[in-house]
Amino acid sequence: MQDLPALTPLDLPIVETFHSVQGEGAWTGTNAFFIRLGGCDVGCWFCDTKHSWNPKRHPMRAIASLATTAKAANPAIVVITGGEPLMHDLAPLTDALHAAGLRVHLETSGAHPFSGMFDWVTLSPKPFKPPHNSVYAHVNELKVVIAIADDFAWAEQQSQQVSLSALRYLQAEWESQSIPQIFEYVLQHPQWRISLQTHKLLNVR
Repeated sequence: MQDLPALTPLDLPIVETFHSVQGEGAWTGTNAFFIRLGGCDVGCWFCDTKHSWNPKRHPMRAIASLATTAKAANPAIVVITGGEPLMHDLAPLTDALHAAGLRVHLETSGAHPFSGMFDWVTLSPKPFKPPHNSVYAHVNELKVVIAIADDFAWAEQQSQQVSLSALRYLQAEWESQSIPQIFEYVLQHPQWRISLQTHKLLNVR
């Protein structure tokens, strides 16, 4: 695990914040303000934000400032992402965002203990660093990246860990050729849905 910089409870390393639309999963197309936290020790080979992995590369920012900026954007949802956001204690951040009257979502691999209060949790688990057991009970949406055939078995294993009411998505790794396989799999397994990275198709963040 990478060493995190010394933090106060009200500061977090921020890679970027931006106002866009949610590009993936159940909330695709929704007006969203994104808070991307620095720090990740999962090491996905297909990660498109590898620059976020080292938290020391990114400036510290006060949680109060993040809440003010998010509120000013007037989004439908605020998405906390990374990196791997659960490397940090997210309770102070989610408290501040909720106090500002905002709906708060989490995108996580689940590789660290759960923290914070969320209105929606998207779990995207990775086999090379599986989720912490504390995460599964909070999952509203399971989104599994499919790059090779073995990933379908991993998806089914993870599906058994979340509630029956959780939405289940299969998403093609962007550089792979797995979309036809996902399409056929969903036709045979109706509990699953297809998630597309529409923000990449739209050429927006």
